[in-house]
Amino acid sequence: MTPRHADNPETRHSVPRHVAIIMDGNGRWAKARGLPRAAGHKQGAEAARKVLRAAGEAGVECLTLYAFSSENWRRPETEINDLMGLLSFYISSELDALHGEGVRLKIIGDHKAFRQDIVEMIDNALSRTASNSRMTLAIALNYGARSELVKAARSLAWEVSSGTLAPEQIDEERINSALDTASLPPLDLLIRTSGECRLSNFLLWQAAYAELLFVDTLWPDFDGDGLRAALDEFAARERRYGGL
Repeated sequence: MTPRHADNPETRHSVPRHVAIIMDGNGRWAKARGLPRAAGHKQGAEAARKVLRAAGEAGVECLTLYAFSSENWRRPETEINDLMGLLSFYISSELDALHGEGVRLKIIGDHKAFRQDIVEMIDNALSRTASNSRMTLAIALNYGARSELVKAARSLAWEVSSGTLAPEQIDEERINSALDTASLPPLDLLIRTSGECRLSNFLLWQAAYAELLFVDTLWPDFDGDGLRAALDEFAARERRYGGL
């Protein structure tokens, strides 16, 4: 399958600027192979690496990955520790490559709730890649869309109560500016792997007019070809935004 390159004038218009992925199926992938869940998460990190590379080759401006939801704290402590260890390993091993390839790292959600060593590692990665402009990799950590909307509403309410914002000034753009994704392009395509067909509290506001694609592939088996197939599906759709 031929990659969809950003410098090809015949395809540039059909490439989504912002792709988000709910990376689902790590546990089932591991269970089917008689492996611990940690093995599924490790293979899932490899899938993320392949998909990021393919997204960059295709000309996607921003890739957002749902890595750890605010609900994931309910999982067994051993699995959370495994996820934290994998996150730490991924950042430490991939930071040089991300920076060298001009990728800006952004976090949506509240990563300050993690262990101090991980917080410091993430903050360092954010600072180091802040000026990169080739592509943005946004990782959703301790993220929940409802919490994001509540936080935005509180922020606007404080502005109103302090007299710096009139209620009638609150519109869609003002709400957009108060969200974690304010600096990112509008969401064009949201993919969920593993055959599940729900958003699971992910980018609820941003997905209002995004194209949704649910695929049966378990996340650890999703790769560059899987992303390119999703981009082809996106290109074949007609986006009307509520119009005729």
